[in-house]
Amino acid sequence: MSRIFISGSSTGLGLTAGELLISQGHQVVLHARNAARADDAKRALPQAEAIVTGNLETIAGAREVATQINALGRFDAVIHNAAVGYREGEHVTVDGLPHVFAINTLAAYIFTALIERPKRLVYLSSGMHHHADAHLDDILWRKRRWNGSTAYAESKLHDTMLAFAIARLWPDVLSNALEPGWVSTRMGGPGAPDDIDQAHLTQAWLAASDDPDARKTAGYFYHLKPREPNPQSRDIALQDRLFDICEEISGVEMP
Repeated sequence: MSRIFISGSSTGLGLTAGELLISQGHQVVLHARNAARADDAKRALPQAEAIVTGNLETIAGAREVATQINALGRFDAVIHNAAVGYREGEHVTVDGLPHVFAINTLAAYIFTALIERPKRLVYLSSGMHHHADAHLDDILWRKRRWNGSTAYAESKLHDTMLAFAIARLWPDVLSNALEPGWVSTRMGGPGAPDDIDQAHLTQAWLAASDDPDARKTAGYFYHLKPREPNPQSRDIALQDRLFDICEEISGVEMP
């Protein structure tokens, strides 16, 4: 039995991954943005061990949620699922950051740095990352006209870079990324074409399975199978630059 934390898990793929893991006998802690969503998650999955609450849009919020998670003790795996989608308009947080970057990229970095190191880390990417550029010279969208789809794709490339950087820096941790497919969730929208019944399986498998194929590191997966990621995701210089940027913005150093 494993103990697993899933960020952004009050609805959608985070919740369905939690349901699957609990059905397999694992302990799961969920995360919701606010108390109302936490109540919804508790009704949907009463078997969850706990639900932590906090808005990952702000640096302080992400740090506070990490503190709540650490207060619950060490986890065997963390699934970095929290995200906002590709249809987002331009919105700047109280920290002066595009909220897509703040939630999708920076919060994942802060969680990785601050949550007590688990045995496995799982990062949700997207098929949209394949055609993205990391754009680390304008990660905060100060030089370009806003495009929600591009911002989302870039953030998912950043998450994949984060997964592979951690695999390189922390050899005692299995760190992998995956794309769940474009599926009909609140984020994906009603017209998404991929199989919703497949979309939560890979993250649960990477988090808890004893299958040798799931016990690898620096892998990228789609529906339980390896897939080649965007080559930029494996560029060590880009990975290091991303970490420097996230540390400079958040004040949080990666151990």
